[in-house]
Amino acid sequence: MAIYLDVIWFLNFCIDLLLLVLTALVLKRSFKKWRLLLGALVASSSIFIVMTTLSPLFYHPMFKLIFSSCIVVTAFGFKKISYFIQNLLTFYFVSFICGGGLIALHFMFNNEMVILNGVVTTKSTGLGTPISWLLVVIGFPTIWLFARKRIEQMEVRKVKYEDIVQVDLFILDRQIQLKGLIDSGNQLQDPLTKKPVMVIDMNDLHNKFPKSIVQQAKHPEMIGDPSFVIDKDWEEKLCIIPYRGIGQVNQFIIGIRPNKVIVTLGQGEELDCSNVIVGLNFTNLSSEGDFNCILHPQMLIQGKKRLA
Repeated sequence: MAIYLDVIWFLNFCIDLLLLVLTALVLKRSFKKWRLLLGALVASSSIFIVMTTLSPLFYHPMFKLIFSSCIVVTAFGFKKISYFIQNLLTFYFVSFICGGGLIALHFMFNNEMVILNGVVTTKSTGLGTPISWLLVVIGFPTIWLFARKRIEQMEVRKVKYEDIVQVDLFILDRQIQLKGLIDSGNQLQDPLTKKPVMVIDMNDLHNKFPKSIVQQAKHPEMIGDPSFVIDKDWEEKLCIIPYRGIGQVNQFIIGIRPNKVIVTLGQGEELDCSNVIVGLNFTNLSSEGDFNCILHPQMLIQGKKRLA
């Protein structure tokens, strides 16, 4: 039987890369692409170890632990022991989920096993069967996406929507401190970039913005009108967000792309939620003044943890 080592290596490289990416997404780690590629390269090198006289060593549990630790450190670095352990355990977690799902699909569609004289035997070629390749090429990405979505759903359920959180909004040279309510009913997204939209109460915050921006927010239908003179730096950050409320016709509000948004949760945990658009709204959000902005739940799912 011919074994196509280059094909097997490339396949393992892609799978290891997806596992490292999923690990980073689950932990909300900021990562460098070249480090993940290098980590996947280290992980896929195990194929060559198996083909040498060192193969018995590879199957030893201690060697596997050391090898997987090298993969994690290569991909995410080593900042402190708790950071390393969290990365390692999460890497195992996503590997077990995806690997277990792939094995389950394989046994469901497997037709390579036969029983001869009471002995289970398999038949395959160096390139495998079409079924096995379909399971890997299509099945693994499907399981990867399924696992990612399920994990995101679990995170949404953990969010305490009744909590008021601190929000630090950075736009150009301005920093604005807000009190935000995490609202599960806020599903507003920018239709072009699909970024979540957080809505702020301009009645309370109009003095934090230039007068031209305030006037533009009051009259979004006049955007692009030459009578509105807006500073170029601010103009480049403006966008229009269409929306429709209950019992209302299609409307739109002015949005601003911030430089950075930091959300502080309970126990001082900070999330970098900069992948968002700030909607400028003149509707009173809280009659008692408990909060002056509404956060999109997706912000907390996509947000990246900031290390102290």
